[in-house]
Amino acid sequence: MSKQTPKSKSRKEPAKITQAAAEGPVAKVETPEKKSFIKERTPEEKQKEHRDGIVKTIVAGVLGTIAGILCFRLYGTGEDRLWYAIIMIVIGVTYYLQKLIYPQLKINTKEFKFKDWFYVEFVILDFFLVVWTLLLN
Repeated sequence: MSKQTPKSKSRKEPAKITQAAAEGPVAKVETPEKKSFIKERTPEEKQKEHRDGIVKTIVAGVLGTIAGILCFRLYGTGEDRLWYAIIMIVIGVTYYLQKLIYPQLKINTKEFKFKDWFYVEFVILDFFLVVWTLLLN
């Protein structure tokens, strides 16, 4: 065997050759078992996660639409306001509204990660900006 340089070293565990197999004409190589850390979900858990995802998207869409309509009614074109302040107000208000709405819909907000909150706020901002822009035209 050739000598391995540090760059060419394999990061996997070396395969083990059994003594009886090494003596035979064809050596059998035992590969180390890969440990799976992925938790298998039951069909009920998958269905609940799917339902929760749909509910989160619908709630975020409705909140974004309501925010767009309210901003059009309150600020009109918003020329006398700072646009980024309006967006931050929408993000803050809808974040706390969702904290109140989701438990009523039996969605556990304590299980939410940053990715989940980012997703729903992104949907809200999309709907908010699209609705407000359509109403301005």
